[in-house]
Amino acid sequence: MAINTISVESAIKHYNRIKGSRNYNRFEKLIKMASDKPVLDLLDSTATELRREKQALQRGMSVIRAFKREPDKRVFVNRSLMLEKVKFFGFDMDYTLAVYKSPEYEELGFSLIKERMVKIGYPESLLEFEYDPTFPIRGLWFDQLYGNLLKVDPFGNILVCVHGFEFLKGTDIHEMYPNKFVQMDENRFRIFNTLYELPIMYMLAVVVDLFCHNPEYTRKSTGVQSGDLTMTYSSIYQDVMAATDFVHGKNGPLKRATMEDREKYVLKDNRLPLLLDRMRHHGAKVFLATNSDYVYTNTIMQYLMDYPCKEGETKRDWVSFFDYIVVDARKPLFFGAGTILRQVDRETGALKLGTHTGEIRSGHIYSGGSVEVFSELMGSYDKEVLYIGDHIFGDILKSKKLKGWRTFLVVPELAQELLVWTEKRNLYSKLEDLDFQIGELYRNLDSACEKGPDISKIQQYIKKVTHEMDMSYGIIGSLFRSGSRQTFFASQVMRYADLYAASFLNLLHYPFSYVFRAPAMLMPHESTVGHEDVLQHNEIIASRSRHSADVSPISPMNNTKRHPLERSDTMNARRFADTPRQFTQVQEDDDSDGSKDSDKDKELTPPQEGDEA
Repeated sequence: MAINTISVESAIKHYNRIKGSRNYNRFEKLIKMASDKPVLDLLDSTATELRREKQALQRGMSVIRAFKREPDKRVFVNRSLMLEKVKFFGFDMDYTLAVYKSPEYEELGFSLIKERMVKIGYPESLLEFEYDPTFPIRGLWFDQLYGNLLKVDPFGNILVCVHGFEFLKGTDIHEMYPNKFVQMDENRFRIFNTLYELPIMYMLAVVVDLFCHNPEYTRKSTGVQSGDLTMTYSSIYQDVMAATDFVHGKNGPLKRATMEDREKYVLKDNRLPLLLDRMRHHGAKVFLATNSDYVYTNTIMQYLMDYPCKEGETKRDWVSFFDYIVVDARKPLFFGAGTILRQVDRETGALKLGTHTGEIRSGHIYSGGSVEVFSELMGSYDKEVLYIGDHIFGDILKSKKLKGWRTFLVVPELAQELLVWTEKRNLYSKLEDLDFQIGELYRNLDSACEKGPDISKIQQYIKKVTHEMDMSYGIIGSLFRSGSRQTFFASQVMRYADLYAASFLNLLHYPFSYVFRAPAMLMPHESTVGHEDVLQHNEIIASRSRHSADVSPISPMNNTKRHPLERSDTMNARRFADTPRQFTQVQEDDDSDGSKDSDKDKELTPPQEGDEA
């Protein structure tokens, strides 16, 4: 078959057959035959994967392809967790149990905020703007001084800077942020971490852009001016947040509109009652802790749990799916000082007088309180609780830092992130190849080199590929990365969320005895150095290993048996720490405190195929 004459159908047919056989050389030949770009991208991406496997095998490394569930059904793990040790499953409601339809719900929020902004005096031209779901993402910082939305990495380095709808370049950014770096200051920066804040971010961008391009206003570094009227970006921020508080208030128009048209704005999933029942069937307690008030919670939960019952069964109240329920929790305050714990009168929706001090009973609803009081009344131990929510600060960070609960972050955007990650895998392969090209240019150069290679074209191409990758996610790019660099939001997820997924309903695909194992967290010196590499021993620092063959006879590393010292010779019980014969690392999924009957002298062997689990 001649080169560049293979058809698309034939290429796909060959692709499927060769991929299964992991035949590296035949893949290389197939790429040379293909001419259709989509097919080339498909083949080139798989060939890159196969090349890595081939190199690993040539270096004597095993290539084990462990079973993994389909990506859209998977729960991702930052810290290992044994599901059978979870005795309490806690849930937030908004954007967790109650998933709001996107972009309909964001459009509703944005529309109500802009109407409120006009009512408090902003120009009516603001009403002409429509919500753009491709613009805002979670994790952006708003700079109240300069009016910019910033996307930053975990260290504060600026990845993207947007002023209104204008994306700023390097020189403009450097004037406001020396070294293109920012340090967190709560009085200046606001981090938007929740989904309900997406319309707020877009409103800030709209208002800043509106005034900066209005000929009646003069643009200043920290705001705009028209005659004697000066509007700082800080005052614009305060007005937008005040309008948001009005819209999102207990009796505000957002909740009212949502309750009036639940089918339009709330996603209903018949798997929800199934999962809650299975959790309780396996002996765990299930509780709800939401910031929403009783009336709103009751309306939304009735809708979510309203399904036809089987013949002969009595229709269940939504409360029966939970062991404990707390509304008006006021998180993150709930995880600290908290508020007064009161019982809710379900007939009237009013709070009963006084502080509730008795036991918390199933079938009843409570308001306020604190995690300390709530945990004591439930009888829960900190690490026995897995709390599931969408708010990186209010739900995850505070419950992790202040109470030690295990955490599950719901990230609905993960569905699209994974879609781009798989569909645009050729772009990631290109970035890896470009990094490889730079490495090759410097391969044989050292400090004696007078002139370095010209890598400017490669750097420009890296920018082009990175931009194409970012635009696949949206105008501001991925929630988790910009090119090869992670975002601040990604670092928060990795630091505080033990588990995360697009939906907590993915737990349905795991048994309640499942062990969620975190992948190895490798540093650059571990991920870029192969186990097969041969290194020369250096004399910078003495070896700390007691398994070394070259040990001094008086060294504690000497494994020869030492005679015990007589009491008369010394008052010291021992001169050296003994080499541990048992596993000493503290494991995330091990809460045992040790046992006198442990098999300390038993030789451990890895499980063999066919052994009982």
